[in-house]
Amino acid sequence: MDIHRDQDIKNLLQQAATIAVVGAKDKPGQPVDTVGRYLIQAGYRVIPVHPKRKSVWGLDTYADLTRIPEPVDIVDLFRASNYCPDHALEVLEMKHVPRAFWMQLGITSAQAAEILQEKPIQVVQDKCILVEHKRLLGV
Repeated sequence: MDIHRDQDIKNLLQQAATIAVVGAKDKPGQPVDTVGRYLIQAGYRVIPVHPKRKSVWGLDTYADLTRIPEPVDIVDLFRASNYCPDHALEVLEMKHVPRAFWMQLGITSAQAAEILQEKPIQVVQDKCILVEHKRLLGV
């Protein structure tokens, strides 16, 4: 279910505790680095996901979403739109289904949203989680 309303996004961000960041990199100046560090400072438990990196932001990094052993509230994607359907399929294989599948600013995938529509997973497209957090929660 695609969510667009500010109140729905605000509720999601307020209720979330754990965010998996797919495509995580701690390279200064990269949007994913800025967002990841912001989410950590905002009090979220951040779980980096990257197929080759072992540690990002000083945190253990998982090669893919299915290897995360704990529940995740939001899967935040920093991957090109064409990879999103594969990540949506990966989400369906997770031990604990997340509450939301968040595609960052400039990233959309109708196919990924369609894959997830049968599950109670909120889909956010083309929005920066940092910008939305600051805007809706006043931080």
